[in-house]
Amino acid sequence: MATVRICVCGDEGTGKSSLITSLVKDEFVTTKIQSVLPQITVPPRIGTPENVTTTIVDTSALPQERHTLRKEIRKSNVILLVYSDHYVPVVLCANKSDLAGDDNAAQVIEDEMLPVMAEFKNLKPAAVAALQRIFYLCDKDQDGYLNDQEFHNFQRKCFDKLLPENDLNRNKQTIQKLSTESIAEKGIDIQGFILWNKMYAEGGRHEIIWTILRAFHYTDSLSLKDSFLNPKFEVPPYSSAELSPAGYRFFVDLFLLFDKDNDGGLNDQELTALFTPAPGLPSSWADYSFPSSTCRNEAGHITLQGWLAQWSMTTFVEPKTTLEYLAYLGFESPEKGGTTAALKVTKPRRRRRRPGRVDRNVVSCYVLGASQGGKSSLLDAFLNRPFNQTYHPTIKPRTAVNNVELQGGKQCYLILEELGELEPAILENQAKLDTCDILCYTYDSSDPDSFSHIVELRKKYPQLDELPAIYVALKADQDKTTQRSEQQPDEYTNELRMAPPLHVSATWSSISELFVHIAEAATYPSTAFPKQEEEPVDRTNLYIAIGATICAAAAFVIIWRRTTSSGSS
Repeated sequence: MATVRICVCGDEGTGKSSLITSLVKDEFVTTKIQSVLPQITVPPRIGTPENVTTTIVDTSALPQERHTLRKEIRKSNVILLVYSDHYVPVVLCANKSDLAGDDNAAQVIEDEMLPVMAEFKNLKPAAVAALQRIFYLCDKDQDGYLNDQEFHNFQRKCFDKLLPENDLNRNKQTIQKLSTESIAEKGIDIQGFILWNKMYAEGGRHEIIWTILRAFHYTDSLSLKDSFLNPKFEVPPYSSAELSPAGYRFFVDLFLLFDKDNDGGLNDQELTALFTPAPGLPSSWADYSFPSSTCRNEAGHITLQGWLAQWSMTTFVEPKTTLEYLAYLGFESPEKGGTTAALKVTKPRRRRRRPGRVDRNVVSCYVLGASQGGKSSLLDAFLNRPFNQTYHPTIKPRTAVNNVELQGGKQCYLILEELGELEPAILENQAKLDTCDILCYTYDSSDPDSFSHIVELRKKYPQLDELPAIYVALKADQDKTTQRSEQQPDEYTNELRMAPPLHVSATWSSISELFVHIAEAATYPSTAFPKQEEEPVDRTNLYIAIGATICAAAAFVIIWRRTTSSGSS
């Protein structure tokens, strides 16, 4: 005689003892049951092998009984894990209905079961929220309705087939009976879509709703799959992530779709609507003080140029955030490549001193210099902000991103970052320096103590010499003064065999040329390093050429003499 040992485990109050007692007595016991039942042996029953008995062991979930619990689990053949959760899907199965023998049996069973089903038939708030998001993503024209084509596309995505026209019309009629306002000439509104799903839930067709949820990457807990939000995407050292053409198209289309008033900017309401299927704006954007980190129109609303620049910077700094929001916002790759199709990885840029262009569309620049030197005004000018004479010290790092047109018409996104009081910590962090493409050393040409800050900075952080750099004299509209430094800026850069400082002012329209220069230098980094010592002229080829000429001439003379001598004889 074989014995199967079953260990019944679970938290306190989940009904373990009641379950065992009901099995033994063949009825639900309403009286109080002791907390842990003694071991029970059940002889073979109808439908089980004759030579197998079952031993059922009840257990306690109290911490002091953990040792006993572990011992019983090790001795068992089967573990029955009992839990109680009102949000767990419940499936009712009326078994052996064919044995009822009564024509009205089916109706009786249905009448008995309907009150039980009523407790579970309603869609839970999390399911409703998921379906609302699905509706939002399927409403491609964002008019608040699913038209026939959008509904057919939804049907194809979820069930891989089109809904017959008659079935679609019947669904519309059913929805209209439930809510006359939910059906319009434009299609089905969001309330009607939820009612349509609720209709299946009340009819016991939960598998249809789950098929819809699965098609949009929802898990059993009604959250989006982690593999969907965070797909595998590696950025090798010295490389960076950028938006691919497909990624740029997606964000352009998204902007145009939600710019409802066609004013060239996204106001607060339009931004809120755009991010409805996501958990609001990316949290990191608050660190950039978005939208002041990029281009805005006169009303202060982010422009398409600024929108693309912001996402270019986000992808450069934290590509995982961009991938997560591509998933939230409904990016779909025609090649079925997932959200990673919206990104690309650049080639490593280890050898910056090597001549040639770095193949990148997004470059990062740290703007360094003494306080009150004009760095913040430089960033404002980069974003086409009016000049502000009031001085506001920069405490935390400030970022500005915009596109720059390089020579030949190529577009590049330039990220300027003023480090504020975190400057020492960032310059000591090699990982931070590895993400920087170029340094912009700035000083106030009207302040005699400004340039010395650059000199001290380079002495304190010699690792900065591994980065390409340019020197800029700000506030050139004011009177130039002699710097209290061992060397004047021109002498200093000349000794480094680098280009002299560019003199600019945030009040000049020509300031835009500086940003082009920074981007060009970052794109061609070898041009922003000290020039090498002029090497002695290599005349080897000249000597070889002269030697060859002499040999040829000598050979010609010898041949001529032989020819002459032969003719004379």
